[in-house]
Amino acid sequence: MAARDVTPTRSVLLDLKRRIKLSQSGHKILKMKRDGLILEFFEIMEKARQMRVGVASDFQLAMKKITIAKVVDGELAVKSAAYALKSHPEVDLSSKSIMGLMVPRVEANNIHTTLLQKGYGVIETSAYIEDAAAAFEKLLITLIRAAEIETAMKKLLDEIEKTKRRVNALEFKIIPEFKESERFVKFRLEEMSREETTRLKHLKKKGASTE
Repeated sequence: MAARDVTPTRSVLLDLKRRIKLSQSGHKILKMKRDGLILEFFEIMEKARQMRVGVASDFQLAMKKITIAKVVDGELAVKSAAYALKSHPEVDLSSKSIMGLMVPRVEANNIHTTLLQKGYGVIETSAYIEDAAAAFEKLLITLIRAAEIETAMKKLLDEIEKTKRRVNALEFKIIPEFKESERFVKFRLEEMSREETTRLKHLKKKGASTE
């Protein structure tokens, strides 16, 4: 809004004062939100870093266990144990709020299975296959938790960038433009007041000279 496009009236001046006050209040709230989101982001980023280390560690362990199981029991026995599985992992998706931002909550079900669910009553298996199964169950849980944290971190980062743009727009564009318009309206009202005073004095003098 260009300052000179504003109609210099007292009602406009009052409206500009109101807009400036609201904009400054909104700017303060958004800065607090931005700072809070940044703190949350760094906390989650640290969790994400730890989860990435956990994923790498659990993956290496699971691959080691499955390799040992294949060497000792044979690949056919490992595949047979996998096909005998009677239950399958399930993932429930919901959401939770972080400073008003909704982020996903991911929960896994049927990850840890009993011997009956694994089908061990039907086929012959060894402790090496059981160890490999347990390692992969742990890896799956870690991956699901990592996915939740990584997604929340991305959504937080997007919200921080969006909030920063709004803060900057208010601070460097909207509020300065309102203040410039306010100064222009004040200046024009004062100028108009002086002109009116001069005109009245001139009329008074003219009236006195005709008497």
